[in-house]
Amino acid sequence: MYQEAKALIRANIRDYGMYIALFVIILTFTIMTDGLFISSRNISNLLDSAGYIAVLAVAMTLIIVIRHIDLSVGYVAGFLGAIAAILLTQAGVSVYISIPIILILGIVVGLFNGLLVAQVGIPSFVATLAGMLIFRGALLQVTEKTGTIIIQNDAFNAIGNGYIPSMFEVNGLHFLSLLVGLIGILLYIYSEITNRRNKLNYQFDVLSKPMFILKLAFVSIIIAYITWILAGYNGFSWTVIVMLAVVFVYHFLTTKTVLGRHIYAVGSNPEAAHLSGINVKKITYIVFGSMGMMAALSGILFTARLQSATTTAGTLFELDAIAAAYVGGVSAAGGVGKVTGAIIGAIVMASLSSGMNLLGVGISYQYMIRGGVLAGAVIFDVMTRKSK
Repeated sequence: MYQEAKALIRANIRDYGMYIALFVIILTFTIMTDGLFISSRNISNLLDSAGYIAVLAVAMTLIIVIRHIDLSVGYVAGFLGAIAAILLTQAGVSVYISIPIILILGIVVGLFNGLLVAQVGIPSFVATLAGMLIFRGALLQVTEKTGTIIIQNDAFNAIGNGYIPSMFEVNGLHFLSLLVGLIGILLYIYSEITNRRNKLNYQFDVLSKPMFILKLAFVSIIIAYITWILAGYNGFSWTVIVMLAVVFVYHFLTTKTVLGRHIYAVGSNPEAAHLSGINVKKITYIVFGSMGMMAALSGILFTARLQSATTTAGTLFELDAIAAAYVGGVSAAGGVGKVTGAIIGAIVMASLSSGMNLLGVGISYQYMIRGGVLAGAVIFDVMTRKSK
């Protein structure tokens, strides 16, 4: 069993490496802060602060998978967040109408980027760099009168600061959060058992039964522990629920649908994908459109968290999202990367920032350490590809 586990980790080091890194980071900061890092309040704040970058990282993963990049998403998020604030405060539009409008605008922006890349043939780096400058200017334009647009809409602000209702408490623990965690564990176990059964039916290699049970138990314990920690504070925040919903939808699309297979086929070899009948331009439109929608969602989450729109909103979001995607295991060569990895990458980067803040590490050193982690992730990607 030990030999099988060792061989499994070696064969899947790209997938498991990020989880090992996250575990080491959490353990290190927990010891160095005398347990403060793993406290319910800090973990809740950490996940909330990772939310608006995590949704960007999920969509950015697919952009990188098809061998492109999107540098405009940071200021697109900031600009659309400001538009949401204007709709809510100055135009008097309902929050339930404002949010769909912002998401649709995000899709339109993404599709326009896709048009420049797929139809006109402009390199994605240049097209989205132009977009970054345009939306930076647009953000300054819409916020120049007041500098900051304060939002006093409780329903909107709850998206970034609120928590799911408790219903009632069990020994001081948030009941509905415990229920959500239990449902998550059951769905995970059901999904893994179904996948294993399907692989066996097609005579694919699978884990031995003891290793499979160990894997189920380990992941279930992790989910249960995180749920227990959050239930001891205020439970799951709406930001975390949105983040989990995005991961679930994108994970399903990329692993269970024809569209997902086409995206990875285009990333692996665009020419071969085209010759096999896949519409590469259509895939490019879809991926950039989804990127725009997630940029809009990120803008909503960030604006709701601050309860205001500012002139600096969206600054460096794109770099944080790219870093999270690479730390999460996406390959610079395209065709490889999981959306679940992007979430882990975002949590790794947020954990580094949170831990260093608790330890009082200077901001200059924080940037250098985060840069080193990103460089290490890319080096790891290159080395694992060379070894295969």
